[in-house]
Amino acid sequence: MSRKRTVYTAEYKTRLVLEILKEEKTLAEIASVNKITPLNLQNWKKIFLANAELAMEPSKAIKEYKEANTKLQIEVGEYAKKVGQLTIEKDWLVEKLKDLDLSKN
Repeated sequence: MSRKRTVYTAEYKTRLVLEILKEEKTLAEIASVNKITPLNLQNWKKIFLANAELAMEPSKAIKEYKEANTKLQIEVGEYAKKVGQLTIEKDWLVEKLKDLDLSKN
């Protein structure tokens, strides 16, 4: 039987990473006590440190998010226009084909 994958909350991961950063216990001790692999803890620490600047400068993250969102909205609008244009062309062609079939009879 396979084991069900455990999902940890962000708060739990953060608490463990902060415990690692205090350096009061070794990574192996923290992993053992919490029944987590040391590799998971190392990965969480790496992710935490890579994103630490977001905590110090949240406005930058919000600005980047808004810029990406605006760009995606523009792309979606362009795709919607293209789909509309192709739909109109398809409908027109279907009608022309019907007209051609009627003229043969």
